[in-house]
Amino acid sequence: MTRFELQSRNLASEHVAHSHDFHQLILATSGVTELAMEGQRERVTARRGCLIPSSRHHEYEGDGSNRTLVLDIPTAQLASLEKGDDIERLFDKPRFFTIPPALNQLTHALANQLEQCPGLQNEIAILLLRALTMYLQDEPASTVTQLGTRCVSERLDLERLDVWLDQHLADDIRVEQLAGLCALSPGHFHACFRELTGVTPLAYVQRRRLEHARTLARHSALSLGHIAMLVGFRDQGSFSRAYRRHFDIAPSSDR
Repeated sequence: MTRFELQSRNLASEHVAHSHDFHQLILATSGVTELAMEGQRERVTARRGCLIPSSRHHEYEGDGSNRTLVLDIPTAQLASLEKGDDIERLFDKPRFFTIPPALNQLTHALANQLEQCPGLQNEIAILLLRALTMYLQDEPASTVTQLGTRCVSERLDLERLDVWLDQHLADDIRVEQLAGLCALSPGHFHACFRELTGVTPLAYVQRRRLEHARTLARHSALSLGHIAMLVGFRDQGSFSRAYRRHFDIAPSSDR
């Protein structure tokens, strides 16, 4: 039977440099790990994963507060899997890749399942590999960074931007401010952001405002007018119209 080793770990804030004779998949559900491999350095976060083929030298340093799934995959084991050739192609080359919301949710769920039922690590590992294989087959090449190429969105840290946005939802948020947080020009930031997320920066901000508004509408006793103000709408009417367009339901009905 194919055996993998899957662990939910906290990668410490210490520098590690090594290689190993097995493939490795690294996915984070929280926190940040700086990882360098073959001349490219990126951050492994809930939105960015990494595939490390066997024998490839790499260096990493965690932030000490991350929650990271580390899957070790013996090279001889992949061929015994059903559709093993497809999964084996994941490790043709080292690469970083963007993690969409659906894959992020699956990673969270499987990390929780692993902690509750460590004896199922092999089944969880196979499910995770198959989901990743399907995702990377369907995704355009622009979402995957193969080492030796430059990722146009490499300076975008969506986790950092999300934290900043959540603190400023009531304010007037401009693209120039977001670009400045990433040390990019507004035009370059706009193009990179759209390539990475599939939406414009302002559409992303609007979506985040409305998602926070929905949480408040469903789980707080605040008036809709107060909620509208907290998430940056000038009045309750414009808030309600945007809410209905986005969720196909009025906020008063949703609560």
